[in-house]
Amino acid sequence: MAGVTGCSTMIRGILAASHISSLKKLPLYVAQHAEHAGLRDVLIYVADLQQDWLLLLTGRGLDAGRASDGRPAQLRIEGSAAGCAYQHGIPQKVGLQAVQRWWLPLRHGAERLGVMGVISPDGDQRTLADLQVLADLVALILVSKRAHSDSYARLVRTQAMNVAAEMQWNLMPPLTFACERAVLGAALEPAYQVSGDAFDYALADHVIHLGIFDAMGHDTAAGITANLAVAACRNSRRQGAGLVDTADAIEEILIDQFDGRRYTTAILADLDTRTGVLSWVNRGHHPLVIFHPDHRYTQLTGDHGIPLGTDLGIDTPLCRTQLTPGDRLIAYTDGITEARRPGGEEFGLARFVDFITTHLAQGASIPETLRRLVHSILDYHHGHLGDDATVVLLHWHGPTPFDPGEAETLVGLSQPPPPPPGPHPARPEGA
Repeated sequence: MAGVTGCSTMIRGILAASHISSLKKLPLYVAQHAEHAGLRDVLIYVADLQQDWLLLLTGRGLDAGRASDGRPAQLRIEGSAAGCAYQHGIPQKVGLQAVQRWWLPLRHGAERLGVMGVISPDGDQRTLADLQVLADLVALILVSKRAHSDSYARLVRTQAMNVAAEMQWNLMPPLTFACERAVLGAALEPAYQVSGDAFDYALADHVIHLGIFDAMGHDTAAGITANLAVAACRNSRRQGAGLVDTADAIEEILIDQFDGRRYTTAILADLDTRTGVLSWVNRGHHPLVIFHPDHRYTQLTGDHGIPLGTDLGIDTPLCRTQLTPGDRLIAYTDGITEARRPGGEEFGLARFVDFITTHLAQGASIPETLRRLVHSILDYHHGHLGDDATVVLLHWHGPTPFDPGEAETLVGLSQPPPPPPGPHPARPEGA
């Protein structure tokens, strides 16, 4: 690149252009200002909802992705250099000549969006650091523009989406989150036909609030139920209510709206990131699972309540446990473990736990592990799930903050590619 001055001039120019430009203009002004810094052929690819493909943002057409100039409109995440940068969060080089194409991850905090391709005459560490700054800036602008861009929504979809899924994707927070002492990842399938599943999380001071919901049915009404439950949860939580009162508030809203005809199972949990104390209420949902650093796992089968919205007047029991540093908490819906081949056995809890622990132990990041898990479940079910499948994984580091780089490794921003998968079975508690 053309030195520090060229890099700073490029960044200032891109920022200035972004203030009043639409997302469709992003490829044009990024390329123009990057060229002044000695960079050529800047390409922006974003991941589709199911994280199978990287899709080229061209700025042309209703989806801002109409192909032109002979550039590939899509690249497979599996098996491509661009996909490797996306999966593992490290720059990838293509070509052995002096002028090389680099692929860099597009990342917004802990969230991975896609990749940026660029031809640079240099490949030293300083240049790569500058290229990643450019990629991070592009990601920041993408996030600032996508919420009000139908073009972005069209581009990242590879098939038609039902109304319930439209509601869910606009309701839920990003799939990855990190703070000083914890990292969270989530996955949701079927991405285009999801109905009654939803998850939520938020951070207030040192407490992470977590919720997972599985509403009855597989239709738009199930999506409405889940949306209403999440909204009621947030509303109560943000007014300072505890877990029991929040669950009761959700129950009241659902009864008022549906008169006992619709319900949702749910887990609401609070993790104190300074102490590792986990508090939760379970309203008819599958138990939480803790993966321990020594590869054992524990199901939190404490007192359960009944699903929210049933109007049976039964008190909500509050449960607590103490996590140990390095513990990973999993919340999931029945579509994860109960997926089955026609006439075959369920995917099952043991297979689910083994998959998670194996890939994490081999160095895969949390979002990459969940991406692979969802694809494994889809393959197991021949590509068609009979129920929504949602999973949320929360890693607690311990009472002290992460060492520099450790959180980045967990979310896939800086670690080398992991070794190929191999056997690494998890053991239940006490084994």
